[in-house]
Amino acid sequence: MATKKKKKMLKRVKYLTIICVIILIAEILFVMYSLLFKNKESLYFDGINALITNDSYYVTVGSNNDNTNYYEKAKVSKFNSKREKTFEKLYNVGYNSAFFGVSMDEDNIVAVGSYEKTSTDHKDSIRRALIVKYDNTGEIVFSKDFKLLDNSKFTSVTTVNDGYLITGQSVYKNTKVGTKDGGAILLKYDKDGNLLWTKTYGSSKSAIFNDLLIVNDTIYTVGMDTNNVGVICKYDLEGNFIGYNDFKYTDDVGFSGITNIGDNIYISGVERLSSTKTRAMIVRYDLDCNYINQVSYTSKDSTRYNKLAVDEHNNIIAIGIKTSNKNTKNKTRTADNVNYDGIIGKYNSDLNEVTVVNYGDDRDDYFTDIQVKNNEYLVVGYSSYEDGSYLSKFIRYSDALKVLEVGS
Repeated sequence: MATKKKKKMLKRVKYLTIICVIILIAEILFVMYSLLFKNKESLYFDGINALITNDSYYVTVGSNNDNTNYYEKAKVSKFNSKREKTFEKLYNVGYNSAFFGVSMDEDNIVAVGSYEKTSTDHKDSIRRALIVKYDNTGEIVFSKDFKLLDNSKFTSVTTVNDGYLITGQSVYKNTKVGTKDGGAILLKYDKDGNLLWTKTYGSSKSAIFNDLLIVNDTIYTVGMDTNNVGVICKYDLEGNFIGYNDFKYTDDVGFSGITNIGDNIYISGVERLSSTKTRAMIVRYDLDCNYINQVSYTSKDSTRYNKLAVDEHNNIIAIGIKTSNKNTKNKTRTADNVNYDGIIGKYNSDLNEVTVVNYGDDRDDYFTDIQVKNNEYLVVGYSSYEDGSYLSKFIRYSDALKVLEVGS
């Protein structure tokens, strides 16, 4: 009898032991999964989206996630003439945010972008357009947000005598069709942050203005309308529409940068060759938005030009990105098999190619903006690192497109 009870007890102990082991293994797996997930979610990101400079200092804007909740936070950074950081400010309002454009107004800094203002915005992944004015010490002078439709953002800002001209987008989040005006937006604020007027253009589901240029008291905006159609629009200084031209076909960003030499306007973007292949492109127009000519960068990989600048010799300097497969034998385009490289190109005013250079680092590199200073080219963006994090990057190029300096 005692033996039977002993056997039952041993059997129960055995079962309990097995159950305890299973629970322990499950807990270990859960902890491992949580750690891996947390590490994946908490990878450090710090990127620059735009740069502006004068004789005394440099200013960059972008975002990073250097906070306990790992929210993306818009940031503005100021550097002295030696590119030593004098301050960096995060926009700690709401949830996720980012700055995409920057302008100087004497010693003040005006940054534009987007942010999730409320918990509902954060839950629904909806952003409002944002303009923030800082003084020369990084203190906020004013902060304003803007929204027409569901998702809104400001993409660029230019200072004029009586305020700030801004490009951007306000569109429906889903594919629903509404009667309200939206799409690409052109706005003007006065220097106290009061909205003076708003103009909209194109599709309320996809249209966007990415940049603007003022030539002879005329505003030129560039972006995309719908179905990968690039667009250039012409307005007077009061925002009255004058004319436009479009380009078929680009990508879902459209025309992204604009500059000019005399009566010629130059626009950066891509020429779409197929659903998976693009070529970096610069298109030249006259002041009435009439097409003159274009040049594309020939490469076996997909490329795009993001921004343009003009140097002291009236050359067009273009920066962008090249996308290629890491494994040349594997033609499948997956996240693990894609390499991103920065590219910089020089063209004369007739768009004849002088030279194009790949940055060529082993890690992923993204070139986002460029400024010309003292016959050198300063490129900004961000790069990936072995642990999967991303860090801001400055690259100084010579007139011959040789790398002179790399810094963060």
